[in-house]
Amino acid sequence: MFSNMLITFRETLEAALVISVMLAFLNRTRQQTYKRYVWWGVLAGILASFGFAFVFNAYLGGFSGRGEGIFEGLMMFLAAALLTFMIFWMMKQQQIVSKLEGRIAREIEESHVFGLFLLALTAVLREGVETVIFLKAATFLTGGFHAWGAFIGIGGAIMIAALFFLEIRRVQIKRFFQITSLILILFAAGLVAHGIHELQEARFLPIMVEHLYDMNWIINEKGFLGEMLKSLFGYNGNPSLLEVVGYLGYLTFALGSFLRIRKVRPEQKINAQEDRAKSAPMMTEKMAPSDRG
Repeated sequence: MFSNMLITFRETLEAALVISVMLAFLNRTRQQTYKRYVWWGVLAGILASFGFAFVFNAYLGGFSGRGEGIFEGLMMFLAAALLTFMIFWMMKQQQIVSKLEGRIAREIEESHVFGLFLLALTAVLREGVETVIFLKAATFLTGGFHAWGAFIGIGGAIMIAALFFLEIRRVQIKRFFQITSLILILFAAGLVAHGIHELQEARFLPIMVEHLYDMNWIINEKGFLGEMLKSLFGYNGNPSLLEVVGYLGYLTFALGSFLRIRKVRPEQKINAQEDRAKSAPMMTEKMAPSDRG
């Protein structure tokens, strides 16, 4: 339940924040007539995401025996890779709001209403596809899909995006993404380790040392705490040597990259803030209906 909630919360929030920026910009520039294209894009993105989920589960879930283990292991590796890319990409987008607003302004100025529709559709569909893949990997990890956790995550993300849209500055989105990025890095490390476990069970990878240690007498992986740690961080009470190597190796790479990306020079942040402050009034003046005739 916890992993499903975390995944849907983070992915829904990313899409909802993009839509919130679009709607807030249209409000600020008095371009409310374009909102319908944004909402049509959101609806199309949701429907396309459900379509992808149906096809993905209908045609990529029929494996059995050794093939099932290999598929599950590779799916966990894929989910971990996508999570890692998503986390690092989001952290590098220091000026994502101003870039998005600039793109919206260009689409409106050139009367490309389809561009607004496509921007909203892409934002929703991208997160929808990632959510399907991540939830599938989490299902392999925990042994089932927990709908309540997924719905709670979606609801919470929509609430935070609504606060952002209403410009409540106390909602520190950047700090929130940093915290959830760390949690997702641990979750991805668990996917890597469990993917190795599945491939070892399918005899695709060598076992080498089957049980490097046994922690089940302290935290049983089948107990409440063990199940929670397993769903969030891929906890295994008696992992193999290769699982531990994979887990620690991924953590070393991911956390090291996280810390390097996070070290942005203060003057770069100040310059970015000044650029946004200068560009916002110019955009508003340029996009005002009176100037458009």
